[in-house]
Amino acid sequence: MTPPEPAPTPIPAVGLDLRGTPCPVNFIRARLALEKLEPGQWLQLDLDRGEPEQMVSEGLRGDGHQVECEPFDEGAVRLLIRRHGG
Repeated sequence: MTPPEPAPTPIPAVGLDLRGTPCPVNFIRARLALEKLEPGQWLQLDLDRGEPEQMVSEGLRGDGHQVECEPFDEGAVRLLIRRHGG
């Protein structure tokens, strides 16, 4: 039996670099960017690690969006967010 193929990496429709942006401004900007996307499209979001990562990812999951996290840079994280409804 062959192992399953890895899922393809999502291609974001929009990317935002919100490193250095304080809470809750980063969360608000992420939500506004998602509102402009079609359901099922992806947003790439670069954030500082720690509280910004936690607050934004939890808030967007709470809104029903799919959130994937990957290492990005020292002290930063990249979130890939799939807009719900698609």
